[in-house]
Amino acid sequence: MIRAMGRSESDWLDLSTGINPHPWEAPTPPPANWYQLPDPHDGLVEAAAAYYASDAVLPVPGSQSALTMLPWLRGRSRVAVIDPGYSEHAAAWARAGHDVVPLSSPQLSGGAGTAFDVLVVINPNNPDGTYFEPETLLEWRTRIASRGGWMIVDEAFVDTTPDYSLAPQAPLPGLLLLRSIGKFFGLAGMRIGFALGPDDLLQPLEEALGPWSVNGPARWVARNALGDRAWQGVMRSRLREEGDRLGELLAHHFGRRAVGTPLFRTVLTPHAARIHESLARQGILVRLLDHQNGLRFGLPPDEAGWRRLDVGLADVMAEVMSRA
Repeated sequence: MIRAMGRSESDWLDLSTGINPHPWEAPTPPPANWYQLPDPHDGLVEAAAAYYASDAVLPVPGSQSALTMLPWLRGRSRVAVIDPGYSEHAAAWARAGHDVVPLSSPQLSGGAGTAFDVLVVINPNNPDGTYFEPETLLEWRTRIASRGGWMIVDEAFVDTTPDYSLAPQAPLPGLLLLRSIGKFFGLAGMRIGFALGPDDLLQPLEEALGPWSVNGPARWVARNALGDRAWQGVMRSRLREEGDRLGELLAHHFGRRAVGTPLFRTVLTPHAARIHESLARQGILVRLLDHQNGLRFGLPPDEAGWRRLDVGLADVMAEVMSRA
């Protein structure tokens, strides 16, 4: 998209990722982290255990690597995957030869997912921002695990609302959680995340990923970020305020409530594709949902970005509605 529009990368306001635009400021790792093999006893697991309130933690080279590998660790199964949702989940299970069935958030809320061998949930869901209560998820896990099934919960966006996380329950049979450093901490380029779950799920995953799967500098930075509780508290408050601000801005321009999380808001509109293209012509990149009936907006990084989004939406909505 950036190349197609003929703009330089620095001229874009990229709101497409949902990544925190105010990242944790990572210091430079000590040189030994570059020269030596990663040390599994470097304190990262302990820092993650304290942050997630769970000892059932496995560092992985990005939660993407874990979700890609998990389908190969189980025989052919019937797999329910939340839809709309992060499309890589369904794609990964289909590539591994499983029978994948998409289920909507309302279908899942009705308990339809518990009839499957594997249930993949995203909480909060990306892109529609649906939150599932922890008690409901735990009830589903009980029913699925009683038949030897798995419930995988992608918690990539839960750091801003940690009360919704199942991390303290991670050792429960059949439950596996995926956590990301990239979204809340804004450190997507490090490619490090965590899988949380019982030993009989984490050990095969660790073996499949192989030794030294997470590089030393990423481990050092993640350990320090996870331990910075002061930054985390301030940032959660800031992101909640900015998420509310984004919701109000979008409601003003679209005339309807925008759903989502502190890191993104989603608007459903039949004009999504046209609005997406019109914003791109102004150098504002947002996420066009796969079904093309909605748009996901991340947070602008600064006041100039907020003004640019506000003015850009005003121009685009006037243009789109004049053609409606």
